[in-house]
Amino acid sequence: MMIYNFGAGPSVLPKEVLKKVQEELLDFEKSGMSVMEISHRSKAFQKVIDEAENDLRDLMSIPQNYKILFLQGGASSQFSMVPMNLAIGKKAYYNISGAFGEKAYDEAVKLSHFLDLIPISLGSTKKDNYNHLLKIDKSKIDEKNGAYLHLTTNNTIEGTSIFPENLPEFASLPLVADMSSNILAVDYDVSKFGLIYAGAQKNLGIAGLTIVIIREDLLNEAESLSSMMDYKILAKNGSMYNTPPTFAIYVAGLVFKWVKAQGGVKKLEEMNQRKAQLLYDLIDQSDFYQNPIKNKDERSICNVVFTSPSQELDELFTQKAEEKGFKSLKGHRSVGGMRASIYNAFPLEGVVELVKFMKEFEEEYK
Repeated sequence: MMIYNFGAGPSVLPKEVLKKVQEELLDFEKSGMSVMEISHRSKAFQKVIDEAENDLRDLMSIPQNYKILFLQGGASSQFSMVPMNLAIGKKAYYNISGAFGEKAYDEAVKLSHFLDLIPISLGSTKKDNYNHLLKIDKSKIDEKNGAYLHLTTNNTIEGTSIFPENLPEFASLPLVADMSSNILAVDYDVSKFGLIYAGAQKNLGIAGLTIVIIREDLLNEAESLSSMMDYKILAKNGSMYNTPPTFAIYVAGLVFKWVKAQGGVKKLEEMNQRKAQLLYDLIDQSDFYQNPIKNKDERSICNVVFTSPSQELDELFTQKAEEKGFKSLKGHRSVGGMRASIYNAFPLEGVVELVKFMKEFEEEYK
């Protein structure tokens, strides 16, 4: 039986990457050691991290005045690191269109109790179960005294996205983006952002690595933060102030090479749109399945959420799907229903097979 992993993260990895990891697991480049054993100070690992940085810079066309950091702590650690580094003495604005945007704002509020920063929510779509994106009212923003506007480009749980053509633009206020679930899956212009961060376990590799892309002028000048929380110190030390997540960086580097081999981000975005459209077309043509997103142009191409006519049928659907080899289709516990996460490495044929199963299930239970 063929297994298709629709997990939201940790998620499916390219088979070519897994095979390469398997080949090198016991003997990395004829060193006689596993890549998990070699020193992060060795020439061998320096080559790994340098190539990973260069490949990511190429893939995203990252300008030279941006630093790339390979960090630990998950994307959630950035909910605190961003305001600590960028917002001292300033106002930090938050667009809350999903659960992770809300968490980012909440962490900034906690910090404001003992640090000189002012987190400001521009509003939230929570009352509508985050079924649409918040429209930004620029009149509420003080650019002169503002540190940044925080956005989540793809809401993994709720299935919405801010696509490049819909990004807000400001004369001087930097955009900060949590890009965890659609980095390298949608082609964004990095120069539109002051800072981008992303957990690796969706489109970049395995859990344990967080990537931060930061414009150099935003690096903290005071050096008054804890060293492990200070972007400037971490950048100065080439992401190796301490021992970095070496194995996760190695895997990410292999993923970057795989993305290049597929033709780059634009080619993968086209394929992701094709995969997502197959599911949305079925859902839209059906009176059995529903997608809760209010505006079609805000639908995620990485996380497709849907429901059947009842919670009981949702549970039966995920059970029957599991038996057929469609793994991890159960929606997030906060929203229920189903969620098909179809990141870069997820194969087109898996979506085709899921559509076929969905049609069969509908015919049997409608």
